[in-house]
Amino acid sequence: MTKKLLLLDGNSLAYRAFFALPLLTNDQGIHTNAVYGFTMMLQKILEEENPTHMLVAFDAGKTTFRHETFGEYKGGRQKTPPELSEQFPHLKKLIEAYKIKSYELPNYEADDIIGTLSREAEEAGDEVIVISGDKDLTQLASPSTSVYITKKGITDIEKYTVEHVREKYGLSPEQIIDMKGLMGDASDNIPGVPGVGEKTALKLLAQHGSVEGVYENIGQLKGKLKEKLEQNEESARISKKLATIERQAPVEIRLEDLTYSGPDMDQLKGIWQELAFKSLLAKLDAPAEEITEERQEIEFTTVSPEDGGEFLGDEMAVQIEIDGEQYHTAPVLGLALADDKGIYVFPAEALQESAPLKAWLEDPAKKKYLSDSKAAAAALHRLGIGLEGAEADLMLGAYIDNPSLTHTDLPNIVREYGYSAVSTDDQVYGKGAKRAVPFDSILHEHIARKAKAVWEVRPVIEEKLKGNEQFSLYHELELPLAVILGGMESLGVRVDSAQLKAMGEDLAQKLGQIEADIHEAAGETFNINSPKQLGVILFEKLGLPAIKKTKTGYSTAADVLEKLEGKHPIIGQILLYRQLGKLLSTYIEGLLKEIHEDGKIHTRFQQALTQTGRLSSINPNLQNIPVRLEEGRKIRKAFIPSEPGWVMVAADYSQIELRVLAHISEDEGLIEAFRTGQDIHTATAVDVFGTEPEEVTPNMRRVAKAVNFGIVYGISEYGLSESLKITRKEAGEFIDRYLSSFPGVRKYMEEIVKQAKKDGYVTTLMNRRRYLPEINSSNFNMRSFAERTAMNTPIQGSAADIIKKAMLDMAGALEREGLKTRLLLQVHDELIFEAPPEEVEILKTLVPEMMESAVALNVPLKVDFAYGDTWFDTK
Repeated sequence: MTKKLLLLDGNSLAYRAFFALPLLTNDQGIHTNAVYGFTMMLQKILEEENPTHMLVAFDAGKTTFRHETFGEYKGGRQKTPPELSEQFPHLKKLIEAYKIKSYELPNYEADDIIGTLSREAEEAGDEVIVISGDKDLTQLASPSTSVYITKKGITDIEKYTVEHVREKYGLSPEQIIDMKGLMGDASDNIPGVPGVGEKTALKLLAQHGSVEGVYENIGQLKGKLKEKLEQNEESARISKKLATIERQAPVEIRLEDLTYSGPDMDQLKGIWQELAFKSLLAKLDAPAEEITEERQEIEFTTVSPEDGGEFLGDEMAVQIEIDGEQYHTAPVLGLALADDKGIYVFPAEALQESAPLKAWLEDPAKKKYLSDSKAAAAALHRLGIGLEGAEADLMLGAYIDNPSLTHTDLPNIVREYGYSAVSTDDQVYGKGAKRAVPFDSILHEHIARKAKAVWEVRPVIEEKLKGNEQFSLYHELELPLAVILGGMESLGVRVDSAQLKAMGEDLAQKLGQIEADIHEAAGETFNINSPKQLGVILFEKLGLPAIKKTKTGYSTAADVLEKLEGKHPIIGQILLYRQLGKLLSTYIEGLLKEIHEDGKIHTRFQQALTQTGRLSSINPNLQNIPVRLEEGRKIRKAFIPSEPGWVMVAADYSQIELRVLAHISEDEGLIEAFRTGQDIHTATAVDVFGTEPEEVTPNMRRVAKAVNFGIVYGISEYGLSESLKITRKEAGEFIDRYLSSFPGVRKYMEEIVKQAKKDGYVTTLMNRRRYLPEINSSNFNMRSFAERTAMNTPIQGSAADIIKKAMLDMAGALEREGLKTRLLLQVHDELIFEAPPEEVEILKTLVPEMMESAVALNVPLKVDFAYGDTWFDTK
């Protein structure tokens, strides 16, 4: 199972709490405001995030390795107030009562501990959340790490993902240190370049990418800015170094030591009593009936399994309560129905024992309004009950209305629409080790309140969607797809664990051989996984140029090694060793942990997550299985049909985003290339390089391909130059040539940005919206990022809509034709099925026909069809 690791910056959060709240004391005169604020923050984050692993990191002292670089580092800080200092022992006792590990490391800051552990967790394929009051930590944001920064006190937080950093600053998280290098940071006494503020720093980075890039191109600058930069070059480089979090610190605590299963309530209650946290104690002792702040009286009827179906109406809200998030294993606790006549709660056993209820759920003529139809469909599927007539799904409706909505549980969704008479699950069931199903009376009321909330809020959401012309997207695409996805989750895909284990053994052998080769190239044995030992070998013994140094030695991070590739054979061996090591630990061993008793993996499709409308999957994430390495592709050999003699079938859209671009932009050159079946990258190379098709070299095609996909994913000179390892000037020339060759694309890019500035959002072909609040920002970088997003979202989002429509059409076709073939997975632009061999000939025609006709574009959609004994064999 994927871990969810929370890393808290103890000193930063304590300071935030202390200064956010007025001074408080207990009966003995001990100041308590920092501990109280920290507790409030902790309670909120535990309720919302439900972590599996936790750590609070503290600074070990005032002096760190950074003071050796710059003696005045943090020199301007005021002395810690004694009213705060006296609270740290109580704070650490509180953390101990929560059963959360705390850790500090001499000569390092809490940031470095967090940076090191977050890196280790990322490499293990885990989810990480960092919580701090210090925006410096936003440099750690990554696809699997979010950084929560407290603001306006202690419980209000801003969530920095990679995307949010880009939206806010127009930078990648890695460039935060470059921004600090240029503008400095008064709070840490990092000098930067005097006279360069945030606006100038962001402009420089948009043009040159990094502090080093600025100085490599200093000749392009003029006037006082150039003079300031030249006079303070050393200061800028040192400032960047000071702002860089060390991610290879000698941290001795391991991820497996950080398991979190809930607090010691007796110990915690004792501390709260000692510190006189009366409001927290009152909540602790409150009966379950008084949990919700806004309690409205509610009447409901508990129905016995043998009762008839006289209360089952033609349209009703349906709430199926599941004990946990794993739909395919978690028990169903009960079901509630609500309409204008009343609310009816069925105990869990009634679902299988009440024939009228089963018939009603499977009757497509009876309209059902649900909070999460996919979860409901999966849960009912396990019980042998179908779900027909799903007419509403609050989670999907709220997601389409506001795709940036982060909390998709029912109580938080309905609060967005002004309805608060329902408690959260954590309030009713408890958390962690204390989680338990309450007495029937409390449980049934909770389910009843949820059903009532669905009944009340559904029309509000639907009216908003109709007003935005999005009801068709919701009702005709996302809603029916949810039921199909629920069935796919419950069905699962069979995985050959013996095959995976054999692959693991082969990989382990390969790693052993590569390790021996590395040791031979080095002339001695050493621990390849030790950055310190590896650094000595590479930069002292072998004399390779040291690109970056840290306090503990030389940096051996991937970006450093990639720059050294080709300078010595050992570098390629080390990079391969790391790639294969990650493949073994994260993917092979990770997938083995996800195989259930039925021999299958039941991935969970997240339908209400991405802002483009793309599906993602978790437990496990099948979108991320690496396929560039042959060893990664071979993992797909373990995915096999669940029936003897059956085959795996794969159907993959070819270049769907570029075809959507041709349609949206109406560019004659792109349309002609696709209509005549040309290789699009070769066709692009012909136009960009002004040559004949037979004269296009592999490198020309590679450049054209990078530009083509650069347009789809939001092109920039800097990004293209990094991708192709060319200068920014050359990248700019390629982009200009491309846009001159395809004037329809240039026109589309200009007009979509104008439209977004006017409307504040862009739409896909099926009217999915993405709101762009920064499109009119005065901040150049934020505005630039929003403009690129405006260009690429209609392309990516429309492609996502098309694939979803294809899934619906395929499901309908399989049922209509009476085929046994089953849809198992959707990964990127690919649909994966399992089928009996006698149906393959039908599928060869049926699948491409349905997928290619899912949406009518002015260029043809093309689908590649293949089948074989395993998923791997379909390529």
